[in-house]
Amino acid sequence: MNSDSSVKLTQFSRFAGCGAKLGPGLLDKALCGLKQPSYPNLISDFSHAEDCGVFRLTDEIALVQTIDFFPPVCDDPWTFGRIAAANALSDVYAMGATPVTAVSVVCFPEEVLDISYLRKIMEGALDALAEAGAALVGGHTVRDHEVKFGLCVNGTIHPDRVLNNNRWNEGDVLILCKPLGVGIINTAARAQIASVEEERVALQSMMQLNRTAAEVLSQFSVSACTDVTGFGLLGHVCEMATGNDFGACLDVNAIPLLPQVEAYADMGLIPAGAYANIEFRSKFIQNFSELSDAMQHVLFSPETSGGLLAAVPENEGPLAIAALAERGVSASIIGNIRTGYISVHI
Repeated sequence: MNSDSSVKLTQFSRFAGCGAKLGPGLLDKALCGLKQPSYPNLISDFSHAEDCGVFRLTDEIALVQTIDFFPPVCDDPWTFGRIAAANALSDVYAMGATPVTAVSVVCFPEEVLDISYLRKIMEGALDALAEAGAALVGGHTVRDHEVKFGLCVNGTIHPDRVLNNNRWNEGDVLILCKPLGVGIINTAARAQIASVEEERVALQSMMQLNRTAAEVLSQFSVSACTDVTGFGLLGHVCEMATGNDFGACLDVNAIPLLPQVEAYADMGLIPAGAYANIEFRSKFIQNFSELSDAMQHVLFSPETSGGLLAAVPENEGPLAIAALAERGVSASIIGNIRTGYISVHI
């Protein structure tokens, strides 16, 4: 059993963070055609790619539920725990809801890793939960040869205020509340190429809760919202367009990136999940072939604990950006909603 503080958590996993998710093509095959009985109070379930399930409890309260867990994105256990919790909480914020309770999900290689590492992971998660005002009420553990950690988070919201991810309107603008690139920086860090400062900036971005962004956006007429995680920016934009009459046109030059992300992508330092995302969804993106290979992978690269992606009326866009900046959230308008398909332009 190893209690050496020099042990690297990332050596216990083949993947990192949301890059460990099954590809969208496999998920589509697994879930397609699944049916369950009709429940009158069920507002959202697995039949559409929403961030959470939602169930009406009363006329005033709906229960919002999600689960998210993954292998380490870094070697420091406290930081990993904080990031995993922030990522799980993000789904609830994306629905416009308030997190209330959480249950931990743990896979742990007890034969080779000292239990003190799990304690530090839990301490990091509790730090994020305390900031969110959500109570940890329990958990479940299993032995595994890889470390994995995350949370099932429960939240509440008024049934009429649930934010769906595919209800945007023509003329809306899209706001992204965190820069892209943490998956690529993680890959470069594992290859010992990213600088200490570049890795620090990426970790700080992942540790940041989307709570403030959600609070600010609640003051505006948000028509659709999601968070950018394992399917990459364009993958989640595709989900937002599903079942909708309108597509989105993204301005690639307006999309914020962490430093050196495009350069590392050009070097081939790309999470494996990006390739599956491109294979399954790039065919839905007009002008995609006009992008450089590096930018194609950046826009489909898995993000861990990424930012909220919200659609608001065009006249509210600049006001929302200013309000977010006032609260310390760096956000950008990256595109607009219009009739037609999803497209990108440079």
